[in-house]
Formats: sequence, structure tokens, C-alpha cells
Amino acid sequence: MNSHPYDALTPDAIIQAVESAGFYSDARLLALNSYENRVYQVGIEDATPVIAKFYRPERWRREQIEEEHRFSRELADADISVVAPIANDDGETLHEFEGFLFALFPRRGGYPPELDNLDNLLVLGRTIGRIHRVGAATAFQHRPVMHPQDMLVENRDYLLERFIPDYLRDAYATLTRDLIDRILPLWEDVRPEDLIRTHGDCHVGNILWRDDCAHIVDLDDCCMAPAIQDLWMMLSGERHERQLQLAEIVAGYDEFGNFEPRQLRWLEALRTMRIVRYAAWLARRWDDPAFPRSFPWFNTERYWADHVLELREQLGALDEPPLQLL
Repeated sequence: MNSHPYDALTPDAIIQAVESAGFYSDARLLALNSYENRVYQVGIEDATPVIAKFYRPERWRREQIEEEHRFSRELADADISVVAPIANDDGETLHEFEGFLFALFPRRGGYPPELDNLDNLLVLGRTIGRIHRVGAATAFQHRPVMHPQDMLVENRDYLLERFIPDYLRDAYATLTRDLIDRILPLWEDVRPEDLIRTHGDCHVGNILWRDDCAHIVDLDDCCMAPAIQDLWMMLSGERHERQLQLAEIVAGYDEFGNFEPRQLRWLEALRTMRIVRYAAWLARRWDDPAFPRSFPWFNTERYWADHVLELREQLGALDEPPLQLL
């Protein structure tokens, strides 16, 4: 059996890594729910546990991770509740141990926000508006710039080449080509000034709700993208429900930012791109033993049939009028 880089991340290695960063562990370890990276709660002698995040080897370059950390610290300095990495006495937040880049974070508690609660959506809108106010102040130099070529075209080609079953390949190629033909012209309307520093993956799993406040975690996918990228994943349900949710989010957002309604034209394009990217993410990580154990339904006939159906629905959604602000 081929080994995986994370095989070397044994409990002893985790503890030694944390102690190399200046913390003395009491050897208590708890693996947390993370697949792209490996994340652990590590007990600290006579102190609160810390969260140790070990970045997936060869995914991000050092300068990209450091830029993510600087953005986190910048947000925290603006009194935005972001769980930022812990800096040592030299101001360093990124460490290396036996080939693994890792960071330590304070432990924070909370639960996912209730997105059917309009008051919660107002608070979330305010929080994202504040993040984007900071994010618009300057640009990333090393982080990715969101574009359909990366998220949609390249991931679609990867799936076609290696994972789509033979009996679905022609249908999938045609369907995704139609989606690309719809989305690329839409993206031509994205102006350079529309692209700001964003969280990039702002779903409920990356928000801790506590004391009527949204605490933002995991900026691992932060990138240059339109503001709508950090808003659309909070919308769900029927169209009229999404309209109400959108109105509440934007009302909060506009207290600190200025959301441009023209960006609503890109919402379904972003959703489509995420669907294809998610399937390709699972496919690209299938050699990691954690993935077949955690996603046993992936790469089955049922999975691909549902995937194609979801993309057909997206093709229809792209032809519908975009949501409007009430």
C-alpha cells in the first residue's frame, strides 16, 4: 500500500511539533473534523488547550499561508471576531516540523448559526461587511484569484479524464460544456475593482455562533473574489425564502460596505463552480486514506447520477432571472 504524507503525523510527532513552538503539552490529543488539513486539539500543561493545524503538504506555498495569517491578524486588529493564529515572541505564526508547516490557534467554542433566523443573517451580513471593508483596502499578492478557468474548467477536465464513468462521459462533457459556455461570458462582467480579499469559503461550518456574535474561522481558502462569494452560501430554500434572506444579509452588509446588486448575476455561476470543484476535490484527495473512510458514497453510480442531476438543475438556474434586492 502506498504511504501518504500524513502517515508521518503520529501522535508523538504532533506533540513534538507543538512543543517546538514553545508550548508544553500534557499529551492529550483530540482529532477535529478536518480533511483538507489535519487539525487537533492539543492539551497544554496548566493552560487552555490549543488548536494545531497541519497544512496539507504541497497545497500552499509558505508565502501563501503567511499571507492568509496576515489577513487574519489584520481582521483581528480591526476588532472583527476572527480566530487568528497565535504569534510567538518574534511575531511568527507559521512553524515547521519534520516537513510539516503548521500553526497554532486559540480554542474557541460555538455552534453553527441558524440561517433561518433573520436576526442572525443581519449579524452575519454586518460581519462580512466589516471583513470586506478591511479586505478591500489592499490586494493579495500570493493568494489565488477566483476564476472559472481554475474552479470549473480545469476541475471538469480532471473529472472527465479520471473519474467520470464511461457511460456518463459524453453526457457529462456536453452538460459541462454548456455550463462553461454560460458562465465564462458572465465572468467577463467581473471588473478588477470587484475582486477583493475574501474569506472564500464562508459556509456555516466556518462560522462559530456564540453570544449573538459570529466568530469566523478557517481562512484556508481566502482569495481575491467578488463580495458575493462570501454571501451566497448563506442562502437556502425556495426563491422567495432566499429573497428574504438576501435582503436581511445585505441590510447588515451595507452598514459597513456597499454591496453592488449587479453581483447577483454571478450567484448561480459561483454555485455551479463550487459543485464541480467539490467533486474534483474529493477525486484529487482519494489517495488520502481519510477520504474513502469519510466519504464512502463518493465515486459510486448513485453519486455521479446525483451530481449530473444537480448540474442539470444549475443549467436551468443560470437561465432564470437573478435574485433581486427587495
